[in-house]
Amino acid sequence: FDAPRGSRFSQDSTSTSSFYQVHWYVDPVIFWLEAIFDNACLEQGGFDVAYLTELDPMWHDDELTFILNPEVALFGNLAARAACAADCAAATAGFPLNTLFWCAGCQGSLYPLNGNVQAHIGGVQASSLEMTRLIAKMHREGLMWAASGEDGLCGYYPQPIMDKTGYKYHMLYPIPQTVQLSGKCCQPLGRSTILWGAGREFPFEGEDFAYMVFRKRNCCQGAF
Repeated sequence: FDAPRGSRFSQDSTSTSSFYQVHWYVDPVIFWLEAIFDNACLEQGGFDVAYLTELDPMWHDDELTFILNPEVALFGNLAARAACAADCAAATAGFPLNTLFWCAGCQGSLYPLNGNVQAHIGGVQASSLEMTRLIAKMHREGLMWAASGEDGLCGYYPQPIMDKTGYKYHMLYPIPQTVQLSGKCCQPLGRSTILWGAGREFPFEGEDFAYMVFRKRNCCQGAF
């Protein structure tokens, strides 16, 4: 079916907001391609549609979303927003800062955990933000469990506040990322889209976006 649709709203002469629906698919591509031989640590599930925001009433409503993220009341101020500049710089240079868990790097504020983008700069920026928010939302709801670090060596574990350094992503549509950036094929959450997103949004066919998301996993297995 069609990719999620986005809507933009001009509030005044200087600011634009937007709203996006997001679809999350489970796609264990490394296991499918058999790029790594038998390995108990590989995801071995099949392709699945894991989340459709059209079916989630919280995705449309900021007040309902407050039930899921009540701490947003602490970060709706200028000082908290200004701190996200540090997260942006860190994500662009390396990885985002987990201490600034309310920030989504250069994409803006992680809150609210829904489809409303208060500051729409561009489709690549906004869709990257929505992707990050959905990951955080699924962590908060217990639908996504963490897989990295010492706690992940023997299996998955719940992580209500996601580890932003555990994910990377790259664009598949409308223009796939086929050229490495600084020797890397993908980027961490929150990295500035200026570095890789230029020319990847265009009218009609280029207003929907698809990304491949990679999750870091630490796993301990026996010799046999």
